[in-house]
Amino acid sequence: MKPATMLFLVLALAPLAPARAAHPPAPLGELRISLLDGDVQMRTVETGDWVPAAINTPVRAGDRLWVPAGARLELQLRDGSAVRLDQRSALEVLRLEADSFQFYLTRGQAFVNFHGQRDQTLQLDTPFAALRAHDRAVFRVDVGESGDTDLGVIQGLVRADSRRERTPVHAGERLMLREHGTEVAALGPADAWERWNMARDRELDTRRESVRYLPEELSPYAYDFDAYGRWVRVPDYGWVWTPVYLSAGWAPYRHGRWMWIGGDYVWISYDHWGWTPHHYGRWVFASGFGWCWVPPHRGAVYWAPGWVAWVHSHPQVAWVPLAPSEIYYGYGHYGPHSVNLLQVNIHKTLIKPAYRNARIEGAVTAVHHDGFLKGRPAELRLKDNPFLREEIRPGRPEIKPERATFAPIIKDIPRAARPPAALEGIEIRRLQETRPLVKEPARPVFRPEAPVQPAPSQERRVPEAPRAPAVTVPAERRPETAPREPQRPQVIGPTPAERRPQPVAVEGRPHGHAI
Repeated sequence: MKPATMLFLVLALAPLAPARAAHPPAPLGELRISLLDGDVQMRTVETGDWVPAAINTPVRAGDRLWVPAGARLELQLRDGSAVRLDQRSALEVLRLEADSFQFYLTRGQAFVNFHGQRDQTLQLDTPFAALRAHDRAVFRVDVGESGDTDLGVIQGLVRADSRRERTPVHAGERLMLREHGTEVAALGPADAWERWNMARDRELDTRRESVRYLPEELSPYAYDFDAYGRWVRVPDYGWVWTPVYLSAGWAPYRHGRWMWIGGDYVWISYDHWGWTPHHYGRWVFASGFGWCWVPPHRGAVYWAPGWVAWVHSHPQVAWVPLAPSEIYYGYGHYGPHSVNLLQVNIHKTLIKPAYRNARIEGAVTAVHHDGFLKGRPAELRLKDNPFLREEIRPGRPEIKPERATFAPIIKDIPRAARPPAALEGIEIRRLQETRPLVKEPARPVFRPEAPVQPAPSQERRVPEAPRAPAVTVPAERRPETAPREPQRPQVIGPTPAERRPQPVAVEGRPHGHAI
């Protein structure tokens, strides 16, 4: 091992009990890592140390994130809102609820594009302030090592609460909060960090073709479908999506690993576009197109850890993607064509269903038991298909997770990229106890029990150089009624010769053996 680098000792991690929430938590799929550049690390509620982060990892309340020098990170909420962190930034996720989200920026730079749907609140706390948006807003926050906080509002209104005063900050204004006072000024010219964020917003918010085919609940993810694949029309299923530029031997649920999160094995896809097609909808293999993702119907959109069927016969673990209408056995409510094993005890029952994809060459992925747990699957050479010869026990494999299973990826991290020692003193449970999430705009954050006072004056000086909003008009929605199916397959979207997305390079990429 080189002196300048160190291997994360995931095997030394000690699980921690999750913090008790005052309100019902949001579903596991509410927040994910949607963009990652560099050696970003995370500390989850189940681990006692920092581990490397990976794209498409679900993020929960109680998780912590560190973005070292030369790195950047984007978190995406289910509604398409984004929280981005620049280098040398630390963020704590305090609360994720069905309609409200609370973060704590310990240090560094954050850029927030909050879509502000009805009755939603986004609260970003810092050492000196609590910043709240209740409607659509675009703003940036800079926090120094001493806790000094600068808020710049590009679009909308952000309410800033400190222990001394409350200040509404409008588009085109900058608020500087210090330990002994505040100051409001006009927002200056955008720097490189802000320009990158505005370009990213324009890229994501541009009207997308894929919203025509996605259910409305999944329209915030349309960018991934446009950038990495095309829509085709096939018999029996209508409009489906197929990824382009796949590596040889690719199949759904192969490029990634299973991570133990919240009491279940959750698929972490290392494909940039892999979040939605692996946690919503089903997969089919269409002649002439290859693997195609079938979106769920509108009103029946459910996030799941991974829509697969399992076979576990020591020393191998195998899985296959489920086709539409096939039963998913999970530990929770996952909508139509699923069985909640928390309510139905069928663990002693063996089934032998005829999974359609199990008969597709290369559809089944099989790895060694130890590799499944450690995130470095060893190739297995199988003589026959376990789904055609084994009786199947419903639900995930009964494999007790090891400490390595709590990390989304195993990779080397330079020692210089490790979180600073000062972050070890941050106690997220203490922050959750002392920093309440206050949804009512007129109620102060630092004294939420105090009588509601009239809000401070909304009047502001006219900024010297107001800037244009960083976002565009929301894209149109998919029509409720799908077009009739034609007799022959049709294609919409660019062909491979017209667009080539950048390949994904992942260190420590696991591989299974396809059969």
